[in-house]
Amino acid sequence: MRQSTLLLVVMIILGLTSLRGPAHVVAADENRETEAVSKASPENVDAWRNLKFGMFIHWGPVSLKGTEIGWSRGGERRGLGFKGLSGTHQVPVEVYDNLYKQFNPTKFDADQWVQIAKDAGMKYIVFTTKHHDGFCNFDTKLTDYKITSPESPYGRDIVRQLADACHHGDLIWGVYYSQPDWHHPDYRNGKERHKRYIEYLHGQMRELLTQYGKTNMIFFDGLGGKSEDWDAPRLINMCRELQPGIMINNRAGVKADFDTPEQRIGKMQTDRPWETCMTICRQWAWKPNDTMKSFQQCIQTLVRVVGGDGNLLFNVGPMPDGRIEPRQVERLKEMGAWLAKYGQSIYDTRGGPFAAGMWGASTYRDNVIYLHILNGGKTPITLPPIEKKILASDVLTGGRAAVAQTGESITVTLSKDAQNEVDAIVVLKLDGPAAEANPGTLPSETVSAWKKATASNVFRRRVDSYGPQMAVDDDPATRWATDSDTKKAWLEVDLGKPTTIDRAMIIEDKSSRVRRFELTVQNDDEPWKTLVQGRRIGDKLDLEFAPVVARRVRFNILEATDGPTISEFRLFASKK
Repeated sequence: MRQSTLLLVVMIILGLTSLRGPAHVVAADENRETEAVSKASPENVDAWRNLKFGMFIHWGPVSLKGTEIGWSRGGERRGLGFKGLSGTHQVPVEVYDNLYKQFNPTKFDADQWVQIAKDAGMKYIVFTTKHHDGFCNFDTKLTDYKITSPESPYGRDIVRQLADACHHGDLIWGVYYSQPDWHHPDYRNGKERHKRYIEYLHGQMRELLTQYGKTNMIFFDGLGGKSEDWDAPRLINMCRELQPGIMINNRAGVKADFDTPEQRIGKMQTDRPWETCMTICRQWAWKPNDTMKSFQQCIQTLVRVVGGDGNLLFNVGPMPDGRIEPRQVERLKEMGAWLAKYGQSIYDTRGGPFAAGMWGASTYRDNVIYLHILNGGKTPITLPPIEKKILASDVLTGGRAAVAQTGESITVTLSKDAQNEVDAIVVLKLDGPAAEANPGTLPSETVSAWKKATASNVFRRRVDSYGPQMAVDDDPATRWATDSDTKKAWLEVDLGKPTTIDRAMIIEDKSSRVRRFELTVQNDDEPWKTLVQGRRIGDKLDLEFAPVVARRVRFNILEATDGPTISEFRLFASKK
């Protein structure tokens, strides 16, 4: 009790003095002014942006069950108002909370993990020091629910080993820490008890940032919690004072340094740093025989993220014995081999200047633009005009490309030997900085672009972020999303006037959720007519049909496994 009181006093003092650290900015929390929160320097932001590719690692005793970390811990989630997670196998709480007594990863080799990341071309590692289940993979002094507990057969500090291996292996070290803690008795258990929990949280962050060497980034995971839920200004200012060069994400109730789209490619955003976190398989924690992304999916994900000016934090879930699954290691090695050849178009670049599209994405450095053509390149691509002259072109991945530039557009045509199902990289050398190219615009190929769209459901009513208009904006990085457990929904586009169409394209952000659908059409004062029926959509589905005149087109999702989410719903005018 005396130690706890002393710790509380010390933390309060440090929290008050931490505002004398680095530069500060006023952060907004739900449109309200909050206490001054420190931010990263421009130099630290630029250095972080240049990294591009990192390894995320979700690991803990739950790997013994092969179920999802945290979320498979059965029972009600305090403060969230629901039980479990749809579609996730549940482990009874009393079983889940005692798995650490069996967790003995004797084949864990931190140096091997670091080498795997380096072989993949990754520049940093972010590790789950504590997830929502509350289990600590480090030797915290504030709880016995940890890997170094006397009841743990392994008994060694995993964070210590991995942090040391990163430092020795010249790989940047970062920590993931979940503020929610479904195991801790004080977490969201009344106002006074939760205050004690906040001090526990701050105390653990102090341990992580003072006992494990240089730490370059923190990935908080507050599950939508507000600033006051964690006393975020004091927390972030303390973190920045302890590690002045640190980058902190936006999941502690304040914006901090960078955004974190999850399991999706973020939209193109050049004015604020961002990082997509995504799994190499489907589950964050290890799952036997989990579906793994293909080499093509992995590379194209990386390229689209970097082309949108973001970083990719790519997750692996090690097995219970401590090894990263061999097939995942091989996939990462394939990515590393690709980056060894073509990394000049990824590392130390910025996203753009062209907006990403169905054709692919672009990156640039100095006077050079790298066009990443991801659609196979079998047909010419047309890009907007730019304010710089193209002096020369080349194909980094082999073959030839014909590049035609006018005041209205740029057309790129690949020779057959340059066409590439993974990524055909065309290099454009300009007569000035690519950052000043200032691309113009091209008319949309679709008749549905930016037309009035309505929907039966929007995820958490967040219309600005997930509304139906996001499916008709010609941007695959945005999406219309529905609430979890939604099994039926519809999306409707009003073309403004009767229009003859004969083709539709649907891109499903989360593949395989839609199991049955139909397209229906309507003109003024006429009944709805069924145009097309189908089943699964997958990543992308092209639908061709006899020309039909329609003003309104409705995409009816008749059956889905979970809340469907659609990146693009495109309608094309008939040319017949």
